Amino acid sequence: MFRSLMLGAALAAGLALPAAAAEVELEAAESGQIEFVMPSGNIGCIVTPEGGTDVYEPEDGGPEIMCDRVEPDYVRVVLGTDTAEELDEVGDPSCCGAEQVLHYGEWASVEGFVCYSKRTGLTCTTEDEAHGFQMARSGIETW
Repeated sequence: MFRSLMLGAALAAGLALPAAAAEVELEAAESGQIEFVMPSGNIGCIVTPEGGTDVYEPEDGGPEIMCDRVEPDYVRVVLGTDTAEELDEVGDPSCCGAEQVLHYGEWASVEGFVCYSKRTGLTCTTEDEAHGFQMARSGIETW
């Protein structure tokens, strides 16, 4: 029921999904993090659960989603529970080697975030949609 409400809220907020949008489940790696890429290979994301992992803990304790865009410029967006931040200077570029693909027309709910994949880019928000980002070759927007 919650997911149905989230999808309805997303549609009402203007994040219109194609009629055939399908929810997918993304699997966590042994570390507890979830990694996925867009079909283009230009955007890749790592989701860290609340409390972090043995090797990484988000500044606010998590959860956190970190997405990198490779082209036209390497940019990272970090989305936490109460902020979305664009980082234009990335000291550890490491994008886009994940095996899981969030195909166009699919969406996933992971660790308190909802991500939508469309040919026009990736949109991820907190479940309450108070914070999020849109990322594409054409630009990046955070809120």
